[in-house]
Amino acid sequence: MSSQPMISLVIPVYNEEENLRNLMERIRPVMQGMGRPYEIILIDDGSRDSSLSILKGLAVEPEVKVVELVRNYGQHAAILAGFSVVRGDIIITLDADLQNPPEEIPKLVKEMEAGSYDVVGTIRKGRKDSMFRIIPSKIINIIARRITKVRMTDWGCMLRAYRRPVVDRMIACHEHATFIPALATFFGKRVTEIEVAHDERAGGTSHYPLRKLINLQFDLVSSFSDLPMKLLMYGGIFMALGGVCFGIFLAFARILYGALWAAEGVFTLFAILFVFVGLQFFAFGIVGEYIGRIYREVRKRPEYVIEKVHSSESARQAQ
Repeated sequence: MSSQPMISLVIPVYNEEENLRNLMERIRPVMQGMGRPYEIILIDDGSRDSSLSILKGLAVEPEVKVVELVRNYGQHAAILAGFSVVRGDIIITLDADLQNPPEEIPKLVKEMEAGSYDVVGTIRKGRKDSMFRIIPSKIINIIARRITKVRMTDWGCMLRAYRRPVVDRMIACHEHATFIPALATFFGKRVTEIEVAHDERAGGTSHYPLRKLINLQFDLVSSFSDLPMKLLMYGGIFMALGGVCFGIFLAFARILYGALWAAEGVFTLFAILFVFVGLQFFAFGIVGEYIGRIYREVRKRPEYVIEKVHSSESARQAQ
């Protein structure tokens, strides 16, 4: 068994008290059935319910390690915190809500080892989410494919497998507000994806509302591309040309039809003004997003702060 590569499961947890025991009951037989060493890293991302106390109870098991964060930093920061303490050769990320069935884990490991892949993504088959989740997710998928130039179908599924060198490179880059699946493609040479099952949330409510999905899209675009800046530049050029052409059209129309044909041109001027003001505010927002990212990077605040790591070993040392 010791000659087999070790597998590390990294699971971010935020207010999942209803799912944790069921999650562990399903993970244990899966990992034991694979017949190789493993560890389970559970990251408490500032939970406000009893999730942390449940996790501390699970930390008495030798294969389980609980990383307690100071506050809620978000799913991707919590995963990076888990990456910082893993010991395995193959690292698999998994959500705690059981929408990604733990029974699919051996499929990822088999695919990674069969093809010597650095990253194995997943495609959610028969997705059980609402349209309010599916539509923004499809938009993220389109943006991610264009930015990374990697043809992956489903970037939003957190059930993914990574080689240890890829994880080490992600930890070393110390990037804020990052999108882990996209970041991994910059550090992994061989990338693939497979289909996996998808279930409805076992209990509790989703912690990824539409607002967070929109923020994730901004993080994705501003972290990996200068495309919005280029769009604004080219958009400004075409708008300026359009304004010139429209001005020429108004001049000829005034000559042909007189000043009364469009209420002396007042409404036309207001329409043009509103369009330009709206586009200016949108441009300021895009520029502000990039400046904000620069500000966060310059401050060099950590993406996460670990309060304590709970494990059976630390419990023995405390005694």
